[in-house]
Amino acid sequence: MRLFPITLMVILAGLGITSGLAQAGQALLGKGMEAQKAGRNEEALKLLNAYLDRYPQMTEARYYRALALNTLGRKKEALEDVDKALADNPQNVKFLLAKGTILAEMERRPEAILIFTQVINCDPRNAEACKARGDCLAQEGQFGEAIADLDRAARLAPLDPWVFNKRGLAWFCQGEYQKAAEDFSTAIRLQPNLAISYFFRGSIYRHHLDQPHKAAADFQEGCRLGSSLCCGELEKMGVKPAAKVR
Repeated sequence: MRLFPITLMVILAGLGITSGLAQAGQALLGKGMEAQKAGRNEEALKLLNAYLDRYPQMTEARYYRALALNTLGRKKEALEDVDKALADNPQNVKFLLAKGTILAEMERRPEAILIFTQVINCDPRNAEACKARGDCLAQEGQFGEAIADLDRAARLAPLDPWVFNKRGLAWFCQGEYQKAAEDFSTAIRLQPNLAISYFFRGSIYRHHLDQPHKAAADFQEGCRLGSSLCCGELEKMGVKPAAKVR
């Protein structure tokens, strides 16, 4: 009886069936990864669940399933998947970044900071880790360290609008309104449809730099892009909003 599974595998191999099964598994993994990258997370979850039922040790599948689970709001399960992936690959930068991101979104920022620090130690030129750690540090009130990280991220990724949006917020929280406005302007230049940057810059113009006309222009553009925050500011100012982007 103990020999039967081995004999069966030999027979299947002779018929070329094991190769077919492996190819089917790879196709399943590929479709699951493709669905996740395309934002079809429910579909990705079904495909990756089926794949991991067959191949539970495949860390790449766990990584993509963690991304899908996290996007679907199932963060605890996502964290479990990433931890299992990291068990066999403790220095994998991609897996560490995913873990840090999930922890930050769970508002477990001190833990996230440690993970992003680990990424930076492994890869000192990792702009994502610098940006993410800077954001966490700012939210923890450690603004000096946050600015240092975000400065570094800006040097490494000068075309990433979110680096400047996050640094703008850090400057704003320190009362450096002109520097904040400049960073939000850079974010807008890099991504003209970034509605949240219009809101932040408009708020600075209105409440701190005494430039209501510039504020109204920013809120108009942000509202047109679909920002309810900007539309609300226009209402407070008694300004009729422009037509929104469809």
